[in-house]
Amino acid sequence: MDDFSRILIVDDERQNIKVLKDFLRDDYKIMAAKTGEQALEAARSEHPPDLILLDIVMPEMDGYDLCRILKEDEKTMHIPIIFVTGLGSTNDEAKGFELGAVDYITKPFRPVIVKARIKTHIQLKRKSDLLDRLASIDGLTEIPNRRSFNAVLEREIRRAYRSGSSISLILLDIDLFKKYNDYYGHAAGDTCLRRVAKSIDRILNRASDIAARYGGEEFGVILPDTDLEGALHVAETIREAVASLNIEHAASSVADMVSVSLGAASLQPDVKTAPLDLINAADAALYQAKDSGRNKVCGGGKQLSKDCGDTGRQWIQNG
Repeated sequence: MDDFSRILIVDDERQNIKVLKDFLRDDYKIMAAKTGEQALEAARSEHPPDLILLDIVMPEMDGYDLCRILKEDEKTMHIPIIFVTGLGSTNDEAKGFELGAVDYITKPFRPVIVKARIKTHIQLKRKSDLLDRLASIDGLTEIPNRRSFNAVLEREIRRAYRSGSSISLILLDIDLFKKYNDYYGHAAGDTCLRRVAKSIDRILNRASDIAARYGGEEFGVILPDTDLEGALHVAETIREAVASLNIEHAASSVADMVSVSLGAASLQPDVKTAPLDLINAADAALYQAKDSGRNKVCGGGKQLSKDCGDTGRQWIQNG
């Protein structure tokens, strides 16, 4: 049995669902919906289907309307849809393909044909998903790359605008990384980048938080539903985590071990907010952290001291 492939059967007739379920249950995990609303809920769930078998003639919301909604939704648009229906005219079939369906099967159908077509489209979906993952992952650090960072940031800014919530961004650099490469060699530099990336990624506990390689020795951390104070806390946790790796950096004038400088920014988007607005704000804070001595966290006019002695760590106002 293929535990990872889920098929959603959408049909308002219980008997039709039963027939499809009976000859597919040994090969796939079956989900079922009798209405368009139930289907949308299943498709948008935490565990969406890998493929949808969709009837056309249904009350309230027919298969064509449901297909259109699924293909317009960024979260569900990549789920392949096969129409399984009693409507067999050329126009019906053409309309299905125009709406984005990958196949069209008319009733009465032969189970062996349905199985073969489902298997083909499941395999194509897997290959497509794999290519998407490879295209969005940085080959060296194995965390999301700049392409993925840009897509996620744009999406989360739109979502924050719709929900009226805040979104934060942290940009960070490994301090004096060129000197590290010159002193230890590029192979050691690659190992350093991988360890720092894993350290950052481990800090993020929420599924919505994303750490990405922004470029070279620079990383970005996207924090949805997070204000500036929350972002500064995460940034300082990252700074401490990297320091605790104890990666020797004899060529550094900042610290004996590899350190990072971090800039954090937060905003509540409006209709005019663009990703570059948040990136520029975080980049300005990062510049402030570097300009004031590195191995620090800056953001929103605040700097976290790297050593406050007996008074403990505290926020220090900059100007």
